[in-house]
Amino acid sequence: MPTAPGPEILAAFEAAKGFMPVAEGLALYEAAVEAGRLGLPLLEVGTYCGRSTILLADAARRSGVTAVTVDHHRGSEEQQPGWDYHDPSTVDPEVGLMDTLPAFRRTLHRAGLEDHVVAIVGRSPQVAAFWRAPLGLVFVDGGHTDEHAGADYEGWAPHVAEGGLLVIHDVFPDPADEFTGQAPYRVWLRALASGAFEEVSATDSLRVLRRTAAGG
Repeated sequence: MPTAPGPEILAAFEAAKGFMPVAEGLALYEAAVEAGRLGLPLLEVGTYCGRSTILLADAARRSGVTAVTVDHHRGSEEQQPGWDYHDPSTVDPEVGLMDTLPAFRRTLHRAGLEDHVVAIVGRSPQVAAFWRAPLGLVFVDGGHTDEHAGADYEGWAPHVAEGGLLVIHDVFPDPADEFTGQAPYRVWLRALASGAFEEVSATDSLRVLRRTAAGG
């Protein structure tokens, strides 16, 4: 039977600034609850304003583990000025650059989940270079170029523990979605081709894979 968040968590998720649809959020939550049973941290690459973090944090709370987020909080490519996903309210007027960290912190505070999240402010490859701990779940939802999506996979997939889950967002096989979803799609193909991961579920653009062998 699917595991669902409580109504207050779902309401906080729906109220938070972000782009993840409810159906994909519920699939992520179910994966996070399952992965939490391994007793290892759940890590998210690409935080934005914390919409999906709410779900990971609540799943971590249920399992007695910690949710970790990694983001430089300056916005990914499609969130910059001039692009469809840009939100002017996220721009720091003093420096003229996006800064989603304050919004992220407000999101967690409103949901009552601050104590269950460790937020790392930095670029994914730099953080991954010194990370040494195994992870129950890695959720890849950062930049949508081959450079950034590929670096997220290379940096974090090796830390997924045996039986742990690798979750990839915005997987769009249609070449028409070149900017928004083709790089995550290629990461998904790469994970499957590695022989280290097997697909568990697909919910719209969200893919859940389980580590079944070393490598990847």
